[in-house]
Amino acid sequence: MLRRTALATSTLLIGALMLTSCTGPTASPGPTGDPDPNATLTVRLSLEPSNLDIRHTSGASLEQALIDNVYQGLVTRDGDQDNAIVPALATAWEVSPDGLTYTFTLREGVTFHDGSALTADDVVTSLQTAKDDATIQNSADLAGVASIASPDATTVVVTLAQPNIDFLFALTGRAGLVFKNGDTTNFQTSANGTGPFRVESWNTGQSLTLARYDEYWGEKAGVAEVVLDYIPDQSAATNAAVSGDIDVALEIDPELQSQIEGTGDFTIESGLTTDKGTLAFNNAKAPLSDQRVREALRLAIDHSALAETLITAQPLNGPIPPLDPGYEDLTGSISYNPDRARELLAEAGAENLDLTLTIPNVYPGTLATFLVSSFADVGVTLKVDQVDFSTWLTDVYTNHDYDLSFVRHVEARDFGNWANPSYYFGYDNPEVQSLYAQALATTDEQQSSDLLAEAARIVDDEDAADWLFLSTPRTAIANDVAGFPKNSLNVRLPLAGVTVAAE
Repeated sequence: MLRRTALATSTLLIGALMLTSCTGPTASPGPTGDPDPNATLTVRLSLEPSNLDIRHTSGASLEQALIDNVYQGLVTRDGDQDNAIVPALATAWEVSPDGLTYTFTLREGVTFHDGSALTADDVVTSLQTAKDDATIQNSADLAGVASIASPDATTVVVTLAQPNIDFLFALTGRAGLVFKNGDTTNFQTSANGTGPFRVESWNTGQSLTLARYDEYWGEKAGVAEVVLDYIPDQSAATNAAVSGDIDVALEIDPELQSQIEGTGDFTIESGLTTDKGTLAFNNAKAPLSDQRVREALRLAIDHSALAETLITAQPLNGPIPPLDPGYEDLTGSISYNPDRARELLAEAGAENLDLTLTIPNVYPGTLATFLVSSFADVGVTLKVDQVDFSTWLTDVYTNHDYDLSFVRHVEARDFGNWANPSYYFGYDNPEVQSLYAQALATTDEQQSSDLLAEAARIVDDEDAADWLFLSTPRTAIANDVAGFPKNSLNVRLPLAGVTVAAE
């Protein structure tokens, strides 16, 4: 394989859908040679960040490229182990019995990429800034923090105003990243983290190159360099793989998969995500404020047929995905039944209903076409309004001016949206809000999961939305590449453990 080109992927709240038919994932033969520590790993991604300021710029493309690779927090999550919380800049932590006090033991021998030693003050200042500065992405995740202090050089103590079982998970995100205090780095174009890679160069519009940080505190990265090649076009990405210009291609088009497999140089793998294809109903606006209408629309959709159409998807039918606490298989909670859908619409006085689906134009038309046909079969005329993402943010997300909407919600542990009546779903159920609050407040993980599952069943029973599918994108991995992560690649792409066999 050639490893000198540059192309990459990332997903925001939205991402491209794979909508066709093809063969399934293939088994990996695995590399046969010894790892080459001087190798360059080239990874195709689709969405490039607008800048590198991960604290102030939205978009999953930044998290995908920089978290765990360049920047780190006290803890991180292992996507291939059900998003388990694991140590990073903290070697250990203790939680008080009342769930209010978290005491972290800092790792020794950690340096930033500019050579400065990590201090407890860096940690305290980073967390305090993230809490106090509302312009920092995910600042609200630390809203419940009462105090942050360092009693000695190797300890940081965080005290919460009230228990929050998701606090550690919050620290795995942007709000928990640790920066050098007083750093003058231009974060728009560069970076200064503690991770196994440093930012070597950014060729805007083409690629981001990461170089192994040789002074890294942990096991050194398995390759000398990573090139994230940003190739939004699927045909171009396929050609790059076929020609040997890239080692890994994320979110490949299933229709083009056979071309990549035909080279004999790649294995196709599929992993889980928290990427929920969500058909939102405006619960606060007639006629979607009538549950009979919402249920009818769900009954009109053949979810199994839809998943087969989309290929890189599996039925979900509930608000919590398998990688999140509170997951319960709800795929049998509603079954395709167009006859019952027509009856419900008649009961609601909503025969010959006209509705509009507002959908960002980054999504291919296959999904909308499927919904138009499904709803027409039960007497509902669906107009499709394809808009750019900024318009969707204004009209749907901010102004709640819509009937139906579709986007892929990629965020992990985002069930709280259903407990927020101000969110664009317009769903307001005090019981769900109470259960969610209880789930956060308990210190018992199983109890929290059970409470979330109970709340999710209510949301599903009330047909607050339709969860059309769980995205299961496919990744093409060269046969000489080992250790490539599998799950949640649309939001996290930890590459330190990846190796490339010597030629």
